[in-house]
Amino acid sequence: MHVAVVGLGLIGGSLLRALAAQGHQVLGYDADPATRALARTAAARARAGARWQVTSAVADAAKGADLVVLAVPLPAVGTVLDELAGLAYTGLVTDVTSVKAAVRDLVAGRLATPHGQLAGFVGGHPMAGRETSGFASGDPELFAGATWALCLEPDTSLRDWLELAALWTSIGARVVPATADEHDRAVAAVSHVPHLVAAALAASVAGDPLALTLGAGSFRDGTRVAAQSPALVAAMCGGNSTAVDAALAQAQAALDGARAALAAADPIAALRPWLATGHEVRTGWPPEAASTIALPARADTLLRLGGVGGWLTAVAPDRATVTAVRPG
Repeated sequence: MHVAVVGLGLIGGSLLRALAAQGHQVLGYDADPATRALARTAAARARAGARWQVTSAVADAAKGADLVVLAVPLPAVGTVLDELAGLAYTGLVTDVTSVKAAVRDLVAGRLATPHGQLAGFVGGHPMAGRETSGFASGDPELFAGATWALCLEPDTSLRDWLELAALWTSIGARVVPATADEHDRAVAAVSHVPHLVAAALAASVAGDPLALTLGAGSFRDGTRVAAQSPALVAAMCGGNSTAVDAALAQAQAALDGARAALAAADPIAALRPWLATGHEVRTGWPPEAASTIALPARADTLLRLGGVGGWLTAVAPDRATVTAVRPG
């Protein structure tokens, strides 16, 4: 495929490398000149057959592309969509933003404009972030074994969806079908609130040098994502505010239960049942594959698969069936 990647941070830079390594023609663009220079230098050092090009404008990257990947922060998505509409771009568009309903709404307002029309859009979100960011942190193997949510809405072209599912599974990702609203509810609990909790935990020991010196594995693991850019986390959580607020309230209620247990006459005994549920969930994660089956490539079947936590590992060349995995 001829793919344009707009935004060359951790995810965009990793995707650029991964697609180029698979032999696709890849052009990248980033608004930051220093990032573009870094990406050009890295391209020159890449092995023959796995190189990419870096352009100086969105228009140059998108010209002739079969697919444009938006790998920019949520506040910049609308601007790039406007540029594509102004170019009368008619290929497929996807994104890797961690909030899906907000992007869906931005796209809906721009599909038909006086300046042009986007041929198709399929929202996506690879669950492959790290606490570090930027092109220098990119890794072509970042998506191997990673989960990639791919949005399947009532108006999504199934053909487009399957093309993207085939592309992402070809670089090692496990594709999970879901609607934008389903995605946002789930990631609020497993990604967005953990960022807020990590930031709160890290901030709670600010100015306490003894605590920071004694910090070890639990502090390291519990605060790891607090090292991520505050601007990125703010855009992520703020862009999913309703779902994050509901998930945060649930987490706060659980912590209130811990405080109540600590105030009990026998706090050790009271904490044991409180801890048991979290222990059971964590020791059973990630879900293991129970069975691999071939399923018809139908929207209702795919959404049912995603609803039970299943995923795709391959799409048939004729796009009639998918290889699916159901969790244990």
